[in-house]
Amino acid sequence: MNARHDTRQHILETGHRIIAGKGFASVGLTEILTSAGVPKGSFYHYFESKEQYGQALLQEYFDHYLADLDELFSTEATSGHERLMRYWQRWLVKQRDACAEQKCLVVKLAGEVADLSDAMRITLRDGTDQIVQRIARIIEAGIADGSIKALEAKSTALTLYQMWLGASLLGKLHRDTVAVENAMDFTRKLLSP
Repeated sequence: MNARHDTRQHILETGHRIIAGKGFASVGLTEILTSAGVPKGSFYHYFESKEQYGQALLQEYFDHYLADLDELFSTEATSGHERLMRYWQRWLVKQRDACAEQKCLVVKLAGEVADLSDAMRITLRDGTDQIVQRIARIIEAGIADGSIKALEAKSTALTLYQMWLGASLLGKLHRDTVAVENAMDFTRKLLSP
C-alpha cells in the first residue's frame, strides 16, 4: 500500500468516526483534518470538495458492508433461512453495540444528506439497493431449498430492509432496542417455512 492510499484512508476513517457521531452538515473539514493530523492541502489532493469526500465515505462504507454481507451469505452449506436470519441477528446485535456508538452511516445520514447532496443521495440509494438485491437472492435460495415459504423475493427483501431501517431509527429515538426486537419477531414469523 502506498502513502497516498494510506493518507486518503486515514482521512476517511477519521471522518467516519466523527461524522457518524455528529452528522455530515455539522462537521467541518477543519475538525476532521485536525483530528486526522492532515493539512488542508492534503485533503484537496484527495477530494475536490466536502461533498465528494462524503460520497467517498459512503462508498467505502458500502464496499465494506457489502463485502461482509457477501461473506455472511456465502455459506451454502446452510439453508437460505439460516443465512438470512444470521444477517438479521447480526443487525440486532450491532444495533445494541456498534450503532449505539453511531457507526451505522445509512441510519445516521440517509435523512440528512438526501436533501443536501444529490451525489451522496445516489450513493446511498445505490448502496441500499445492492443490499436489498442480496437479501432477495437469499430469500430466493431459501424458497428453492424449502427453508422459506414462497414469497415474492424482491418485494419481501425491500419490505424487510425498510422495516429494519425504520426500526433502527426508532431505536435511536428511544435509545433502546425494542423496535429492532419487534422487527426480529416479525421477520421470524414472515420467513418461517
